[in-house]
Amino acid sequence: MSALTKVMVSPHIHSGRSTAGIMRDVLIALLPATVAGAVIFGWRALLPVFFCVVSSVLFEALFNLITKKKQTVGDLSAAVTGLLLALNLPVTVPLWQCIVGSLFAIIVVKCLFGGIGNNLVNPAITARVFMLVAFESLAVAAFPLDAVAGATPLSADKMPSLMTMFLGNYGGAIGETCTAALLLGGLYLLVRRVITWHIPTVFIGTVFAFSFFMEGFDAVAALSFVMAGGVCIGAIFMATDYVTSPSTGRGKVLFGLGCGLLTCLMRYYSVYPEGVSFAILLMNILTPYIDRWTKHKVFAKGEGKA
Repeated sequence: MSALTKVMVSPHIHSGRSTAGIMRDVLIALLPATVAGAVIFGWRALLPVFFCVVSSVLFEALFNLITKKKQTVGDLSAAVTGLLLALNLPVTVPLWQCIVGSLFAIIVVKCLFGGIGNNLVNPAITARVFMLVAFESLAVAAFPLDAVAGATPLSADKMPSLMTMFLGNYGGAIGETCTAALLLGGLYLLVRRVITWHIPTVFIGTVFAFSFFMEGFDAVAALSFVMAGGVCIGAIFMATDYVTSPSTGRGKVLFGLGCGLLTCLMRYYSVYPEGVSFAILLMNILTPYIDRWTKHKVFAKGEGKA
């Protein structure tokens, strides 16, 4: 017998979890942020949620119908994409823009690349970046520091108190302001083992450390920069996407570090006061290379064709 163990193509053991089950857990984890958004911004916040989720599901169903592919809306991934997109938009977003953003996320980013598991970048993140670039009114609503419905306060001298930011009673995107709700959802995903600690911890820790240094070793200011903007929702719910993030532990750490560094560099040195979406999008593109650099050593000899 050969000294090397002969192996066949994985997987050999099935965890018993389905895509629909994982996506259902993500939807449950996003409920606290959704409810918090409705409480903070009023019932109008539920309209972007409704339009993004429904249009995302309908676009995927129509694409599968037209291209005569197996219907995949039952895996709930389109619903997750729509909800994440909505929670990353200001409450004042025109509803027709929600439909356009969902169209771009589902058709252009996801379906045209082969559907779930084949997209290079996160659909919700990419759609948000597309909308920020395409619609000037959305960019104005998302970034001004003094707007109540759409502000993301990223100026140290204009930050609300830490308790205010923890509870989310200030301006921002619908689902990004309430840190308590986002952490609750993240804890649920960790307990359910939908995500691991690597990316959220390293991402958030990097933003804190960078801001701590840049703000003159002020821990309060650094915490404010962690809770402001889309750091928590991005680190917990979007940077951890299975398809567009690395598969190894070391790769996840590098990915989280890159997201945190790029976020801070864009916040401090670019024309945009918030860089989370752009940072995650750029790191999504680098994911195949990170996987290659951090892949595990193979100690067995394969047999047969994959």
